[in-house]
Amino acid sequence: MLKDITLGQYYQTESLIHRLDPRVKLVGTICYIISLFLVNKIQGYVIALIFLAIIIRLSKVPFKFMVKGMKAILFLLLLTVVFNLFLTPGETLISIWKLTITKEGVRVAMLMAVRLSFLIIGSSVMTLTTTPNHLTDGMEKLLNPLRKLKVPVHEISMMMSIALRFIPILMEETDKIMKAQIARGADFESGNLIKKAKALVPLLVPLFISAFRRANDLAMAMEARCYRGGEFRTKMKPLIYQRADRLAYLILIIYLVICFLAGR
Repeated sequence: MLKDITLGQYYQTESLIHRLDPRVKLVGTICYIISLFLVNKIQGYVIALIFLAIIIRLSKVPFKFMVKGMKAILFLLLLTVVFNLFLTPGETLISIWKLTITKEGVRVAMLMAVRLSFLIIGSSVMTLTTTPNHLTDGMEKLLNPLRKLKVPVHEISMMMSIALRFIPILMEETDKIMKAQIARGADFESGNLIKKAKALVPLLVPLFISAFRRANDLAMAMEARCYRGGEFRTKMKPLIYQRADRLAYLILIIYLVICFLAGR
């Protein structure tokens, strides 16, 4: 299951989406997430689905690889659906003891499940098609106006990029620790949910030790290379908008307008 987490991973291939400016992909992801919470009708979600399918097709990232990341949040998705199903007031459909399923609850639960699924897959497209270095440069450029307010833009962008990059590393480390403990007789599969949760507690100590060790090694490596953040730091490959990037912005605006008109 840990190997199914795709957030933070980069899928290397040649595609139109991979070649886009990271600022375009960051803005596009944010706008896509906003559009999912603006629409209230089926037509809007159909348009969002078509748009996402086209982007996935252009990215040349296997769809199975993206859907694989949904397994990691399946529990969260089911929990959200259950809460919306039973806690939304409205016209009663089924009543079991003190639990009531309403017509409005079914609708809200279905829409929330679709929203979360599209949100996770849409966000994965950005991380799968953008390297951590480009992601850092893109965030720094977008947040550049905040420098006037004395906000450490470069440091914030670097921390966010490192955090994303460490997700697959920590998942891989957790998988190794689990296999090592299973070889020594540990059991992570049998028992109810509470027992499974208790069985995961012994993983935390070695995982935290490994995480701190990796963080310390990274800090030492950056210091050894005389890394210094700040406004005077130059880029080997400065970000410059190309014709495809401007066209992508235009397509994004058209999508937002169509999605808003169809989903309201």
